[in-house]
Formats: sequence, C-alpha cells, structure tokens
Amino acid sequence: MGAAFIQSRSSSVSTAGTVFDQLAAEYDQIFTDSIIGRAQRDSIWKILTNTFKANDNILELNCGTGEDAIFLAGRGVSVFACDASQQMIARAEQRLCRKSSILPVVFCHLPTERIGELHPELRFDGAFSNFSGLNCIDDLGAVASALSDLVKPGGLLLLCFSTRFCLIEILHYLIRSQYRKAFRRCTGHTMATLGNLQFPVYYPTLRQIRGHFTPQFRLRSYTGIGVAVPPSYCESWARQHTSLFHFLCRFEQVLATIPIFRVTGDHMLLCFEKVS
Repeated sequence: MGAAFIQSRSSSVSTAGTVFDQLAAEYDQIFTDSIIGRAQRDSIWKILTNTFKANDNILELNCGTGEDAIFLAGRGVSVFACDASQQMIARAEQRLCRKSSILPVVFCHLPTERIGELHPELRFDGAFSNFSGLNCIDDLGAVASALSDLVKPGGLLLLCFSTRFCLIEILHYLIRSQYRKAFRRCTGHTMATLGNLQFPVYYPTLRQIRGHFTPQFRLRSYTGIGVAVPPSYCESWARQHTSLFHFLCRFEQVLATIPIFRVTGDHMLLCFEKVS
C-alpha cells in the first residue's frame, strides 16, 4: 500500500467524532454483531466484493471499528481506513491485532472533512464509506472534490447513505403514535442525541447526492439496503421473530433493485465512477 501523508495541523475533533468516541466500546455489540447489522452488512459485502478486487488500493471513510476494512484486506485489497473517532480507530487496531496473519490495512484517525490533507504516493483505485458516515457531513461537495483528487480516473466509489424516506421507519413509529420520529428524516436534517451530546445528521436525496458528485463522478448504480430488513433499533423484534426475519432477508433481495424501493429503505448504496 502506498504511504499516505497528512499535512501537519493543530488537532481538531468533529462533533460526530466526539459522539462516536462514547459509543465505540459498545458499537460492535449494538450493531456490528446484531442480526440486523449482520444482514444489512452481508448485502453490502456482496456488492463490495464485486466492486474491489485483490491488489486494489482503496480509501475507506468512516471505518468505525474496522469490520469492513479487515474483511477487504482478508481478500487481498489494500485499505487505508479513516475515522473521525479516535476510540473507533483504537478498537479497529485492536481487532486487527487479533488476526493471525498480517493484513494490508492501515487505520488513521482522520475526519472525512480533512481527507484533502492526504497525499498518497499513488492515487487510490477507489473509495468506500459504509453505514451513513457521510450523513454526518454537511458539505458533500467538498468531500467529492477531495475524492476527485485522491481517486484515479475510472476508480469507483461505493457510498452508503441513510435515505431521506425510510418506509419501515415511518410505519414503525406511526403505529406507536410517535409522529415526530416517524418523519424525522423527511426535512433532510435533524439533531441526533447520544448521552448528553447532540450532533447534526443530514438526509440528502439521491438527486442531491448525485449533484454533489457531478461532474467529477458519474453514478453507475444504486441499491437499497434495509428495504425489507428493518433498522437496527428493531433488533429485539428480529430476535423474537427469527423465521419472519429470515423471510424478510430473502425478500430484501427482490426489492433492493426495484426503483421506488431502493431509495426508501434504511440505506441506499451508491456506486460512482471517476470520470476521466
């Protein structure tokens, strides 16, 4: 993997980074190892393995505790993985240390807003961001511009966003008469709370995301994630109704590529190509 160098700068921690520092110790238990988290990630990994191949050198944004980076590295993909949370990076490095073989992955504490400070020896073959990390970014155009400098022509971006309209979430909260939660995404912006901290979350539409990444990148495809599989806060329900949950996992494969449904699930996975 080509070394990536960062310009020296006084340390600053994004609000999201501070929040996820608090969550890092429990994140794998809450999401990574949950049956809903596993089901949604398996759907993404099927596309991920068809997008990046052995000997590719990719940049991962918002890598969390390193689950995806280590998965890719185990398949021979070199990964330079960044996250705004220092504690998430610490967990990722601990996960890497537990592996019996040396894997081509480097973890770096770096918020997405600062990826323009990276100066790799060679441009990356592509970039990847999973599970809504980019929903914490208010200026996607700046991220697109930085990625345009970092990714070689023809390189691919695989970016997973939370959608603006999640049908399962709307129904889930309407049934419980929690109307504000039912439509919390629909305005395009909300304040999320973890412990005593709040941080902004943005829900851009597909058209808005596409606009931010044009003309440097062109949209090749997009797939729904969590179209039939419910969001992670339904974990207790999923464990109590395993047969129905496994049916929904199979049904997900049918709905995920149907136009209206692939933008109304919990997430959407977009594949962009760097324009020559």
